[in-house]
Amino acid sequence: MTTEPAEIREEALTFEKIMAMIHETAIVVRENAEAIKKDWEQAEKETKDLKERMKETDRLIGDLGNRFGELAEHLVAPNIMKKFNELDFNFTRCSLDLVIKEPDGPQIIAEVDIMLENGDTVVAVEVKAKPKQADVDKHAKRMEVLRHSATQRGDTRKYQGAVAGAIMSQSLRDYILKKGFYLIEQTGDTVRICIPEGFKIREW
Repeated sequence: MTTEPAEIREEALTFEKIMAMIHETAIVVRENAEAIKKDWEQAEKETKDLKERMKETDRLIGDLGNRFGELAEHLVAPNIMKKFNELDFNFTRCSLDLVIKEPDGPQIIAEVDIMLENGDTVVAVEVKAKPKQADVDKHAKRMEVLRHSATQRGDTRKYQGAVAGAIMSQSLRDYILKKGFYLIEQTGDTVRICIPEGFKIREW
């Protein structure tokens, strides 16, 4: 009498065994689902925490950028009038953080980081730790506002502009000069006014 090998014998499935298998499978699926849910909730929590940290980082970077700008401004200001006067500008007044309002009105129309003045020329200086092309374009628009305001007040002096910075690419330097602004570079605790040969300052 022959006997089938044990490895190929199949145990007959009964209804009870099938239900038991389904029950066991349901338990495994439920456990996996709960684990996935916990992992998802943890991931959501970590993502939320990361977003909050990123917001705080952005705020700190913004504050730091403002402080760098203020630092650059106060490093530039003590030397800038002297440097211009060495080039025979004869400025007699240097104002910081100047607010320009409408003639006989309360509305602020422009803010100038540094303004140098003498009897016939005014130079408005925009100071940034790391200026960008958009800052240069914005300063050009500011100069138009300053010229209009001066005309309304009967001020017939020449208005000129300058952009000062500590970190600038060569392309930005070229752009500043192309727009007709004086280029002022911070070097250590002093500044250097760059006026290349053939440069023509724009007047408003």
